[in-house]
Amino acid sequence: MRIQESGEMYLETIHVLLQEKKYVRSVDVAEHMGYSKPSISRAMGLLKNGGFIEIAPDGAITLTETGLAVAEKIYERHTLLTRLLITLGVSEATALEDACKLEHAISDESFEAIKKHIKAHEKEPV
Repeated sequence: MRIQESGEMYLETIHVLLQEKKYVRSVDVAEHMGYSKPSISRAMGLLKNGGFIEIAPDGAITLTETGLAVAEKIYERHTLLTRLLITLGVSEATALEDACKLEHAISDESFEAIKKHIKAHEKEPV
């Protein structure tokens, strides 16, 4: 199932929150993203039906294997693109904002090329 940009953002947020604490609920996602609880509830239902998350009876959200793969992919893109933009002289605030847009639009091929380029140049002595 193809996931939309908003779904990727929710999965990335859940992933980040799960790194900070062991128990994540819809209200935590709503607070972190600044969205209304009804919007988050609807999104969680779609993600659950799509097989990306599981929701326990107590409301705890966990990522499925598929959901975790998507979340990790988007998070890696976000962090690497942010770092690249900052290295190029972009302010941190703008880099974070632009990376959030780019992470969903860039192809796997282009991202892998950027990643390879960065890794090759990190090894060069300054």
